[in-house]
Amino acid sequence: MSPLIPDPPDPADTAEQALPASLEAFLAGISTRAFRFAEAGLRSRDDALDAVQDAMMKMLGYADRPAAEWTPLFWSILRRRIIDLQRRGNFRLKWMLPASERSEDSLIDWADNTPGPSGSHDQREAYGKLVQALRGLPARQREAFTLRVLEELDVAQTARAMGCSEGSVKTHLSRARDALQKQLEDFR
Repeated sequence: MSPLIPDPPDPADTAEQALPASLEAFLAGISTRAFRFAEAGLRSRDDALDAVQDAMMKMLGYADRPAAEWTPLFWSILRRRIIDLQRRGNFRLKWMLPASERSEDSLIDWADNTPGPSGSHDQREAYGKLVQALRGLPARQREAFTLRVLEELDVAQTARAMGCSEGSVKTHLSRARDALQKQLEDFR
């Protein structure tokens, strides 16, 4: 397995992780990952920020739910918001946008806390390659991979968030891993 594609977590390990004390703490802890997920799907920083904010606002209505339900519920809400924005994006008059906003090749330059320039460059390059590879995947495969591997949800939580069966999650994840393995083979 490639170092860029980690194995899914052991369900026993994730069950032991502490649940957040409040919905605010949960949202604060998930915000950066949610933004990256939305940006990979929408390819627009502003749209990604809007999608995450909308999903977080909607989550406030579910504060009375048990903390164990927040993770799949949040990802399900965010995923639906991303799909809504993608659908609206298909109807936008793209020819009216400036050329700089039409480019799908522009990546976000993430803040990096690594000590040296070489390590920083390597991390940005690896992240950029992973984002490009993820963007090349069909939406369902990208969602399954992101939720299952990067967000470390279990199969049942991923299935609930995606609105499909556990078997579909496994199929999409397998196909995503195969495609990513082929795309990232030269980058090892």
